[in-house]
Amino acid sequence: MSGAAIITVLSGLVLLLAVLRAAQVLRQERASGRRAGRGTEPGSGDSIIESHYSSGVSGGQSMTYRISRDPQTYAKLFIPKDRKK
Repeated sequence: MSGAAIITVLSGLVLLLAVLRAAQVLRQERASGRRAGRGTEPGSGDSIIESHYSSGVSGGQSMTYRISRDPQTYAKLFIPKDRKK
């Protein structure tokens, strides 16, 4: 078998594996009921994110962030405070 034929066969196998893996991931997402995309559904209330950081022996810090699930309230966070109305 020539070098070009071997490369073609191996490329085909890699492509086939990629397609099969993508199909497996899609099947798993459908079975678990996970919705496509990222983020949270819009609504009322807040999403709470906790962040813990430890720098070893000297300690660390913990932070809690509250992020509004309302798209309009969330968008207002990005408007500069000194903006003229």
